[in-house]
Amino acid sequence: MNDDEQRQGAESERDFEEQLRDLLADTAHTFRPSSAPYPAIRRRGVFERRRRVAATGAVLVTLAAMPVGAYALGVDRSGADTATAPGPSVSAPRTPAPAPSGPARPATPGQLLDGITFAQATDGLEKCLAFRDTAPQSDGRSGQGAADAYRIILAMRSTGDSNATGDGMFVVAAERTDPKEAALICRIVDGEAVGLSGAGAGDPSDPSPVFADLNGGKLYQQSVLDRGNWKLPFRWGLVGTVRASVTKVTVSYGDSSAEAALDHGWFVASGVLHQQVTLAPRIKGYDADGELVYDSDEDQYYAKTLP
Repeated sequence: MNDDEQRQGAESERDFEEQLRDLLADTAHTFRPSSAPYPAIRRRGVFERRRRVAATGAVLVTLAAMPVGAYALGVDRSGADTATAPGPSVSAPRTPAPAPSGPARPATPGQLLDGITFAQATDGLEKCLAFRDTAPQSDGRSGQGAADAYRIILAMRSTGDSNATGDGMFVVAAERTDPKEAALICRIVDGEAVGLSGAGAGDPSDPSPVFADLNGGKLYQQSVLDRGNWKLPFRWGLVGTVRASVTKVTVSYGDSSAEAALDHGWFVASGVLHQQVTLAPRIKGYDADGELVYDSDEDQYYAKTLP
């Protein structure tokens, strides 16, 4: 190829390049990248979120049907949801159950007599305490404590007499705290408390192993106005305190006798009279060896005859 031919070929190439550049320059504005598919991406994101929510809900439903703590959902360091291996359940500390309200039950079922239920005895005690709160005692004291501060140790029917008309029931309750310094003897007629007195555990310095309550006479005798003319049959009761060395107490009264229930330092006896009496109940106490350690007939401070 001579020089003229080479020169013509170079010029042709330059012309082609210039034409190509012009063509590209003229059509460059018609070439642009396709826009990102935002609607499609958004729909995909919504779908994925719904799928994950549905999957999580299915896991929670499964957990609800399985024992607590069988599986736990966790998050790894990358932020992805992970399922941890089964592990011991971890529960919140349990709060202690509230202490039951109301008085304590007697030690034996036989201390609730004549068909009186514990609920009825409890209701009677609450009425007695309300009565005491509105009627201060002779020493100026008003009511002490709510029903749950007491233990019901006796509930039995009461027979009306010339001094206390109307049949009803007696409720006797002792304080639950030690030493047991006080108890309540309350009479209820027609659902209302009509009489209330205190009972005591006696002098702690008294060496007597058995102590009959000084106010307990109202439980085993009728009014002196009706002396010799009691209503029979007559439900009677007797309460008092015993020392720890005493394991058995018996009471004989007229034509009836009973072995007393021992209830947190108190003895509780009851029976039914079918004949008129003039002598007070006779009380005997025994120790663990069966030895007689107390006999009311030998107690110079015990009133052995009725008024």
